[in-house]
Amino acid sequence: MKNNLIYYSVGALLYCPANSDSIANSIINGKFSSNFSLALCLEDTIPDNCVLEAEQKLIQSISNIYEKYISDGIHIPKIFIRVRNYAQIYELCESLKDCMDIVTGFIIPKFSLENADKYIDAIFNVNQKSNKKIYMMPIYESVAIVNLQMRYDILYELKYKLDRIEELVLNIRVGGNDLCHIFGFRRHDDESIHDIKPISSIFSDIVTVYGTDYVISAPVWEYYDSSNWEKGLLDEIKGDILCGFVGKTVIHPKQIEVINEGFKVHKKDFEDAKAILNWNKNSKLLVSGSTKSERMNEYNTHHIWAEKIMLMAEAFGVKELVD
Repeated sequence: MKNNLIYYSVGALLYCPANSDSIANSIINGKFSSNFSLALCLEDTIPDNCVLEAEQKLIQSISNIYEKYISDGIHIPKIFIRVRNYAQIYELCESLKDCMDIVTGFIIPKFSLENADKYIDAIFNVNQKSNKKIYMMPIYESVAIVNLQMRYDILYELKYKLDRIEELVLNIRVGGNDLCHIFGFRRHDDESIHDIKPISSIFSDIVTVYGTDYVISAPVWEYYDSSNWEKGLLDEIKGDILCGFVGKTVIHPKQIEVINEGFKVHKKDFEDAKAILNWNKNSKLLVSGSTKSERMNEYNTHHIWAEKIMLMAEAFGVKELVD
């Protein structure tokens, strides 16, 4: 299990087209919550004939944010760039120069056996020249992993490749909408993606293969202004947490605070985690009642859970009231 806060701190990841005219001003003026990350997308939010223009807009936006960061010390979120090919990683690092200091890393869409080596080499190589770590977040959303006969082999082979640069893989991300698209599925605002069995089985396999070594983020929730969007989002987050996901993709700023609230740690979990990690190693017992006398705490069984809870609490906070 990852034991460094950086891997849990991506949190709510707000997607924005890289050619947005307003995003730099929004970040500079603190328009959104301070507790989120930003993804500037050059891939599926940008038409093919607008890519060069979007790259220039992205460079200008990051330069503007960087200048205000240097001159005024403004708060900036973690910033990621979602590329459409590995060559953009080299090109953007070269073009952004010192401005890369405020870029946390790159998001890799449709990560697959066909492109994994090129992307991994690119991340490795730009890190060799960088004075700071440049992370990657691959997205598992390609049609290949739908094939049940091949899925396990693909997932494990991709993991073996990623293990070469494991410390630079900030999160594994899952493409819920892309995977649903393959089947023609779409959930309503009172339904959870975890109830779509073919999709949830893919998630389960990804968590099984990667969950002991990597932090895995939950898929996007499409709704932000329907009658049930907030309750539906919070309900899905409960399933996300139970599946082992940390953080969630955001498609509208209204979702940020709801996601942050949903991923807060329950107070009783926080207290039990502290008790487990502070266990008296000289005790003749490795089991006791929980702090609320509601359940069993067992050091050998629950210490990994407890370590994760403490990192989650540091990243998202603690709910004072138990639901």
